[in-house]
Amino acid sequence: MPEWLRDQPFALAVAILMGIVFCRAQATYWLGRLARAGVRRTRLSTYLEGARGNRATQLLDRYGLPAITLSFLTVGIQTAVNGSAGLLGITWIRYTIAMVPGCLAWALIYATVGFAALEAWFALAARSAYAPWAALALVAAIVVTVVVVRRRRRGQES
Repeated sequence: MPEWLRDQPFALAVAILMGIVFCRAQATYWLGRLARAGVRRTRLSTYLEGARGNRATQLLDRYGLPAITLSFLTVGIQTAVNGSAGLLGITWIRYTIAMVPGCLAWALIYATVGFAALEAWFALAARSAYAPWAALALVAAIVVTVVVVRRRRRGQES
């Protein structure tokens, strides 16, 4: 965690991180909305505003909102999901309602273990170019093993 943030009380650190991710997510959403306005002036508008495009937007607006919330628990997908929400024209209020819990989860993760994990990653990378990737592969293997074992147990129970 950056030094200036580490010295803050936990609640203030979470609030600061929440504000940062909230502003970033909203900016990405609105960039998507601007891109949508630009696309409307091109031939692509027939796809975006046609029957299929409208149907897709309605489905995402209604059922795709959990994807927005869950995207904040990922690395790399979050920005694409937020921009896509704007590009597809998901209404601002529904987007924001789905975004806020994700922002809070992101802020809590980074205020607790997120920056420590990032610092550990860089420390490993300083020792070896392969060590952080090996550690990531090990964590992924553990997660996959746990998921497979749980699914097998559920299958045997039913």
